[in-house]
Order: sequence, then C-alpha cells, then structure tokens
Amino acid sequence: MTATANLFSAQRSPSHADSNGTSSSGLDECFPLPLELLIDDREIIRALSEHPEGERRNQFAVEAMKIGILALRHVGGQVSADLIQRESERLVKDMQQTLDGHMRLIHGRMADELKNYFDPESGRFNDRVRRLCSQDGELSQMMKGFIDGENSQLARTMITQIGPLMKHLDPQQSEGLLAVLRVSVETQLTQHRDHVLKEFSLDHKGGALSRLVHELTAKHGDLSNDLQKKIDEVIKEFSLNEEGSALSRLVQNVTLAQRTITSEFSLDSDTSCLSRLKRELVELLATSEKKNQEFQEEVKVSLAKIVTTRREAERSTRHGMQFEESVCEFLARQAQHAGDIATPTGNTTGLIKNCRVGDCVIELGPDSAAPGATIAVEAKEEAGYTLATARREIEQARKNRGADWGLFVFSKKTVPLNLEPFSRYGNDFVVVWDAEDTASDVFLKAGVIAARALCFRAERKSAAQQVDFEAVEKAILEIEKRAGNLDDVRKSAETIRSGSEKILERIRIDRDALEKQVEILREKVADLRALSTPQ
Repeated sequence: MTATANLFSAQRSPSHADSNGTSSSGLDECFPLPLELLIDDREIIRALSEHPEGERRNQFAVEAMKIGILALRHVGGQVSADLIQRESERLVKDMQQTLDGHMRLIHGRMADELKNYFDPESGRFNDRVRRLCSQDGELSQMMKGFIDGENSQLARTMITQIGPLMKHLDPQQSEGLLAVLRVSVETQLTQHRDHVLKEFSLDHKGGALSRLVHELTAKHGDLSNDLQKKIDEVIKEFSLNEEGSALSRLVQNVTLAQRTITSEFSLDSDTSCLSRLKRELVELLATSEKKNQEFQEEVKVSLAKIVTTRREAERSTRHGMQFEESVCEFLARQAQHAGDIATPTGNTTGLIKNCRVGDCVIELGPDSAAPGATIAVEAKEEAGYTLATARREIEQARKNRGADWGLFVFSKKTVPLNLEPFSRYGNDFVVVWDAEDTASDVFLKAGVIAARALCFRAERKSAAQQVDFEAVEKAILEIEKRAGNLDDVRKSAETIRSGSEKILERIRIDRDALEKQVEILREKVADLRALSTPQ
C-alpha cells in the first residue's frame, strides 16, 4: 500500500518550544514536505484501511506519525531540560509565595492574639491584674474580710477561742467560775453550820443534845449539882454565845476557811490564786509575742545576710571561679559517658610562658574516631566580656593548650545582649550556659558534641566519611538555627510570664527538633568511629 503525507505547522519563533518541550531548531516557519511511503505492515494497513482514501487517510497517517515521533523522542531522553527547569522554578516560586503568605497570616494572627491579651491599654491580662491588685480589688477585699473590722475572720476567731475563757474568769459574770465557786462554798458552809447548830440546840427536840439530856433525865432523874455543872460546861462548849466554846471556834474556823477560799478566787486581791493565774497567762502571752517578734527579726536578718552574701559573691572573682568549676564538672561527667578525658587546667600554665588561659581540656579517648585530639574550653562569668573578647581569648586558649578546636562558655548572668545561645566561628564554638537551669544543658552538650565531630573530620580517611561529615555539618547548622529560635521564644516567654499555648507549642517544637539534631550528630559520630576503627 502506498500513501503520501503532507506535514503542516503554524509559524513560530525560533526560541519558542513545542508542547513536547522541543525547540523549532531555528526554522521561522514550517513548509509542506512530500513523503511517499510503501507500507507492508498488516496492522498499519488495517488501521489506514479504516479511513477512506484521500485527505482523511492522509490526515490520519500524519497524526499517527506525529504521535510516534513524540513517543520516540520521550523514549530517547530528548525531553527539553529548559522546560523542566522553567516548570521547577515556577513550582518553587509558587510554593515560596504560598509559604510567605501563610507565614504572614500566622504572624498576623499571633500578633493579634498577643495584643488581645497583653496590650498595655486594652489587654485582658492587664485588666485582670488591675482588678485583682487594685485598692478595691478582689485581693484587697479578701484580705479585708480576713483581718479588718469587728466582723473579720480574725476577730471572730479570737472571740470564739478566747471569749469563753475570759467570760468564765470575769468576776462580774453571774455564770462565771468565781461566782459559781462562791455560791457553792457558801451554800455548803451554811448547810453544815445549820446542821451542827441544830444538833446541839435544846430547842430542837430531835437534836443530839436534846436526846442526850432526855435520856439522862429519864434514867437518873434529877442530877446532882456537880453533874449539872458538867452539863452546863458541856452546854457552854456547844453554845455560840460563848466566844471560847468549841462550837464558836468551829464556826470561826469555818468562816475563816470560807473567807480564805473566797479571797483566793477573787481578782481584787493581787495575792489570790486567780490573780496569779491571770498574771502568768498575761506573761506567757507577752513572752510568746516577744519570741515571735524576735524570730521574725532573725529571719529578716538572715535573709538580708543571704542576699548580701550572694551579691558579694556575684561581684567577687571567686564567683567566676565557681562558674568555671561548674563547667569543668559538667564536662567531666559528659566526657565519662563518651569515653573521653576532661582535665581542669585553669591553675596550670600551658605552652605559652606564664599563661593559664584555658580552663579545661577535653582529650578524645582511644576508642574515638580521632584518639588524642583535644578541645580547649574557656568559661567566663564576668561582666564586660564581649563576643570579640571571647573569640580572642578562646583562640589564645587553643594555642596555649595545643588544641585544634575551642569552646567558649558564657554565663547566662553576664552574657552580652543579643548573643545566640549556640554559634560557631571558624574553629571555635560559643555557647551560653546557666548552671542553675537544666534547660540550658542542651546548648553546652551540643557545643561539645559538635567540636568532637569536627575533630573526627580532621581524621577522615575515605570518601564515605566525607559524606557522613556533610550530615554532621547540616546537623550543626540546624542546631544553630533551632538554638536561636529557642532562645528568642524563651526570652519572650520570660517577659510575659504567662505565655499563650502557641508560644509553649513553639518552644516544644524547637526543643524537640534541637534534641533530634543532637541525636543525629551523635549517630553520625558513632558511625565515623566505627568506620575509623581497624577491622
């Protein structure tokens, strides 16, 4: 079967590409190309036979050839690199615009939320603090309810606890202890006296004396004068008309006892038992109050001494030495876990004559990828130290201790403003550490691990190790980035104290990412150690 195909194409510029990504090869326009083909393939003949001879069959043949040519070009790897590059750049640009818009939206929402809570003029947080701490605020009203006025909680407690005791001790109260004792004693004495008088009175026929006289009279009749005298003497002894009689003396003793008991429970006499009890209670309360005041004064003096001692320690040179010792102790513990040796060198001279710069030296252990490599560490807690001064000092410490890498540790209390908690400058790392805050330990650990990893890089022996060190470099850069974000967010959180959930979530994300990068760094260091260990 013979077929003739005419090819046509629209005019286009030389730099414009076809839909399949190929250029026009410099042709300004396409022109008809006569083509005569002899087809002997059955499938092609069957497909062409389905179309009537003439223009429709020729058009079908042209389309089939175009599809075949495009397929061959794709199979042969002739896809245009320019098209791929343009599409990639367009995709990256669109993604960048989308991310920028999302970031601006997030920053705007976060700013609105923070302003809604912490705006000095209309923030809900400041309004809540004013309502709580104002003169007529909730805190003031609560304190007044406890200690102010006769109806306060303190006044009611004092009345409840001490009121009943004072009421019972008050001699003017009819139900008081003294009044009850006085009535009880007088009643008992009166009853006892009446009973005794009744028993020894002849007017009472049932009394003891009357029965005695009656019995004597009944048995013996009239008694003799002597017996009468004796009876009269006996009667006199039991008569109240005789001042020296036994009954008179008994009554006098009972009356005296009654007066003594009454006087002992009277507040009118300074020598009474009740008066002495009252004085002892007053003295006990005064002594307790005095001891309480003395204790408060001792506590105030002790707190003032502690504050003064701490301030003097912060201003003294010894405080800086304590910070250096804390850094050395921390590095010694970390070195034991890694199989290294950390040696304090702040009191010994190094390679430079009479120079003691370099507080600690970390020597990598024999099982590491770079055995014998050293890292010089310099720690400072001294006001006035700048980043430039720190870099000069850590460089001198490396030279003095013969180390290739250095680690300078700033104290958080004296760190310069706007200094990142973890940064690298050539062969040196600068970190910020707080001995009293365990959250800052991650920066010091990251500095030591990064310095150890770079010591391993100096000892690499193969191309495989070089690839691993690229991962180490990426981990160090990620640590620097996450450390900066974490420190910025921490400063914001410390300023506002009661940060929102978004800030806390950002801290958690950056901290987790930082810990992840440190773990990656450790894994890569372990891999390097395994590669450098002789098989």
